[in-house]
Amino acid sequence: MLIFPENAFWWIGSQIFEHGLMRFDIITLFPDLFKPLLSTGVTRRAFESGLVDVRMTDLRDFAEGNYKRVDARPFGGGPGMVMMAEPLSQCLKSILLQRAEAVPVVLFSPTGKTLNHATVARFAEGPGAVLICGRYEGLDQRFVDKYVTEQISLGDFVLSGGEIAAMALLDAVARLQPGVLNTAQSHSQDSFNPCLDGLLDCPHYTRPETWEGHLTPNVLLSGHHAQIETWRREKSLAITARLRPELIDKARREGLLSSADEAFLSLIP
Repeated sequence: MLIFPENAFWWIGSQIFEHGLMRFDIITLFPDLFKPLLSTGVTRRAFESGLVDVRMTDLRDFAEGNYKRVDARPFGGGPGMVMMAEPLSQCLKSILLQRAEAVPVVLFSPTGKTLNHATVARFAEGPGAVLICGRYEGLDQRFVDKYVTEQISLGDFVLSGGEIAAMALLDAVARLQPGVLNTAQSHSQDSFNPCLDGLLDCPHYTRPETWEGHLTPNVLLSGHHAQIETWRREKSLAITARLRPELIDKARREGLLSSADEAFLSLIP
């Protein structure tokens, strides 16, 4: 059972009223895969409160015949099966008839653009989307050409289906909703967040001060907030320069690095 502060439900309701309901419709063959995401962890607050409304549609409900087939062998031969256009079309039309406004129709696919913070933030501020979780060798291209408005990939690898990618997007969107995390600053300090100028986050430490002979950096114990912020910024710059130098280049092009940042970076071998 979730326990919110006494004014939380008024606040949640006011947010929905002010910003409009965010609704994600999921087209999938395996709706049960989403149950742990929607009921576990801190982000469940967004789903259970209604800030992010997630609705499942089983594609097989729109398939014909006794076996409810949604796939067939590809024309031209080759391995695997292809998801047929007709069940997908009927399923999507049914969902869109229930929605008051036009929303993106998203397919998770290796050919899509890699999911990043900017894309997550865009969805976090919008009315939602229809998320299509493909399986097998993919979808009939005719359906993709006619209905899909956006394709998203998690990276240069292939999953068994789009469900994991859809859950990644939903989780990332949910944690950006007001009141979902314990403090408003939590997600603002995440890697890739504009508050960090798109850089990687700095290292973090907690109790005990000494663990297996390894010490916590003294500056973090000093209570000197300006020095702590400088240390965190420099660590963020150093880690990003070492692991993701293209993010440094991007921040530099966008004029996000200060003269102090540049001076620090010049000292890194």
